[in-house]
Amino acid sequence: MKISFLIHNAYGIGGTISTTFNLAAALAGRHDVEIVSVLRHREHPNLTPGPGVTLRALVDLRRERDHPLHTRPAAVYPASEYRYRQYSELTDQRIAESLAATDADVIIGTRPGLNVHLALQAPERVARVGQEHLTLAHHPPRLRTALRRAYRSLDVLTTVTEADAEAYRRRMRLPGVLVEALPNSVPDPVLPPADGTAKIVVAAGRLVPVKRYDLLIEAFARVAAEFPDWQLRIYGKGEEQDRLRALIERRGLWNNVFLMGAVSAMEAEWVKGSIGAAAADFESFGMTLVEAMRCGLPVVSTDCPHGPREIVSDGVDGRLVPAGDADALAAALLDLVRDGERRRRMGGVALTHAARYAPGPVVERAERLLRAATEARAEGRRPAADRGGPHRVLLGHGHAVRDLTRTAASTALRTLRKGSR
Repeated sequence: MKISFLIHNAYGIGGTISTTFNLAAALAGRHDVEIVSVLRHREHPNLTPGPGVTLRALVDLRRERDHPLHTRPAAVYPASEYRYRQYSELTDQRIAESLAATDADVIIGTRPGLNVHLALQAPERVARVGQEHLTLAHHPPRLRTALRRAYRSLDVLTTVTEADAEAYRRRMRLPGVLVEALPNSVPDPVLPPADGTAKIVVAAGRLVPVKRYDLLIEAFARVAAEFPDWQLRIYGKGEEQDRLRALIERRGLWNNVFLMGAVSAMEAEWVKGSIGAAAADFESFGMTLVEAMRCGLPVVSTDCPHGPREIVSDGVDGRLVPAGDADALAAALLDLVRDGERRRRMGGVALTHAARYAPGPVVERAERLLRAATEARAEGRRPAADRGGPHRVLLGHGHAVRDLTRTAASTALRTLRKGSR
């Protein structure tokens, strides 16, 4: 099977990029796999594609940032999508050309705007799989309306949690579309797991407001007051770096809290710690939680929608606390800092529980969904099965929807051709 991933910018850093690279590498063992990056801004990606995975870009911003078509607004990419301002008539054109020329059996879109392109412009013979890495509730109403129309031309839609899959089934009403949860996978560790003796708490991710590293630092200040020999190491880069550094200095934590910068291989850093931590207000999945647990760390996380509660069993392999509550976060951290035996026991359970996010089980589930999509497309039917009961996925031929999407795609393509003359 030829599998093609369509991604925003594979040369950056972030959860969607890492999980796409992980899944692509795992699938490449048995399939022909490529990653198509709409944008490129540097010579080499932060992450290295796995053996057998090819990577190509459609728009190279190093040379084409000032291309005349890149100064014109996108006509296909939805205006209500978060990344809209990074898209243009040039990206519309290049994506359309790439989809028209593809030799893939199945194309996997990795964000809402790209899923719209996929739904409207992929050839009829190609199976269309849209991935959602954010929750339905996270999308603004205008975007949900646009997605409701376009997503009916997908074969499969995957979310990273079962809670979000159920939200799509219940609220979006996508006739004939197979909506399933497909969690992110984390590669099998190559280093021995943490032994729980290091006096280090580890956190990782983009330094952006929603991740609430400020809350984590405030909570850790109470840990450091009681245990001054413990450290908090935060890995990542982003817009909050200067503000967080100022907070560390203001709280007098320069000997306890360290901004470590971004690293490409976090496993070596997780195993140096004894506790993983996350304080986000919103987390569609929680990739770093799984990474920490796969390295033998119990995790302390805010119980924000939706991922953490599907990953962490409170009091068993980690702790869940209310989002935004620095006191509860500090108390949960202190529970594990004070009790080394409990910390090591929970770390062992975390290691066992996190095995369900190993590439094997996740790839097996992904392959099942991809086969369902390609077989249904080849046979001219929809892949969705009747779930029965109140959560039944409605089946239908969707002639009106198909006509609507074809008309929209034709109009968009005419606009692109006219603009490129």
